[in-house]
Amino acid sequence: MSLLIKNGLWLNEQNEAEKVDVFIQNGVIEKIGADLHEGAAEVIDAHEKLLTPGFVDVHVHLREPGGEKKETIATGSHAAARGGFTTIAAMPNTRPVPDTKEQMEWLQQKIKDTAIVRVLPYASITTRQLGKELTDFDGLKQAGAFAFTDDGVGVQSSHMMLEAMKKAAALDMTIVAHCEDNELIYGGCVHDGAFAKNHGLKGIPSICESLQIARDVLLAEAAGCHYHVCHVSTKESVRVIRDAKRAGIRVTAEVTPHHLLLCEEDIPGNDGNYKMNPPLRAKADQEALLEGLLDGTIDFIATDHAPHTAEEKAEGMELAPFGIVGLETAFPLLYTNLVLTNKITLTQLIGWLTEKPASTFKLPYGRLVEGAPADITLIDVAAEEAIDPTKFVSKGKNTPFAGWACKGWPVATFVAGTCVWEKGSVEV
Repeated sequence: MSLLIKNGLWLNEQNEAEKVDVFIQNGVIEKIGADLHEGAAEVIDAHEKLLTPGFVDVHVHLREPGGEKKETIATGSHAAARGGFTTIAAMPNTRPVPDTKEQMEWLQQKIKDTAIVRVLPYASITTRQLGKELTDFDGLKQAGAFAFTDDGVGVQSSHMMLEAMKKAAALDMTIVAHCEDNELIYGGCVHDGAFAKNHGLKGIPSICESLQIARDVLLAEAAGCHYHVCHVSTKESVRVIRDAKRAGIRVTAEVTPHHLLLCEEDIPGNDGNYKMNPPLRAKADQEALLEGLLDGTIDFIATDHAPHTAEEKAEGMELAPFGIVGLETAFPLLYTNLVLTNKITLTQLIGWLTEKPASTFKLPYGRLVEGAPADITLIDVAAEEAIDPTKFVSKGKNTPFAGWACKGWPVATFVAGTCVWEKGSVEV
């Protein structure tokens, strides 16, 4: 199967927009150049829309099995495609947990049957994510596990984490961590700051996160393991990771769009759509996250797409579950609020959503070059549209960004040369 995408704009090595054609053969980019005339079975006119590599998100929650009211692999992968993501990694906090070779094999088959983008499943570090017994790392890797994480739960035992890191290092696999010391959560539902105090809510202190990161980077050094930190949210965490990198420790980190764009000052009141874990922190933390991203302390951006039902989120800050959706809004939010405000460049943003996460996890994706898999996102950077959760493909509508006017909306997404979504297409 061959495809020719005509009249697209891409950023060349000088970071300038250049009109190009892309010729794709059997799912691979064969040629990029001006005025190509290769005989393709299908020709698509990009009408000078921006061409980027397909986005890569290594932190999403698809909820299946066990949470199909919130999301499924089918609806979540469609949401990913609508947001321009061609490769996503699904967290293991499902029921049952992918903690055995057999369960991982079942999950792989479900992905094959229902996903429209590339879905890479995590396996859990411990059985049922209870932190008491390590899973069969060898068997899970054989079954296709992407990496190991107990995301949603911090591994509390230093001994357990060290042993997990040793096993992962021996298999050349990555340990990915949601960092939270359970003794320092204090039943909190928001950041331990001004908003919590003003609304009489229990707060989660910053040290809850940064303390466990500090422990883990030293364990990773001892084990010789690649250790990746999920959704960094505090200035202290940034400092710890920066120091660890300077010491030569194999640590990488991600930040979410919502932690880059919001802080506790933006929470309007008792609205569960502003409740996520880690919580929206102080303004100083928000500023430190952007600084850490710019100086390379934080490696890339991941959405932590976490769908919930409207009924659950209507229960308010204290009772609503943690998490917001993010796959369908990530690029337009970041492009509008960071690129168009000159806080970052378009080249940087594209890198943090494509090549950086792919290279961190040794994936052959995230690059728009000859010989690469033809994962491509086509973006309209000019048209402005307000975020409307009722139009989301995801079952989850839980976002704090409803009504935000944004530019930079994906209009078509290609996985291995096949168009899996385009604007105006019939949704699931």
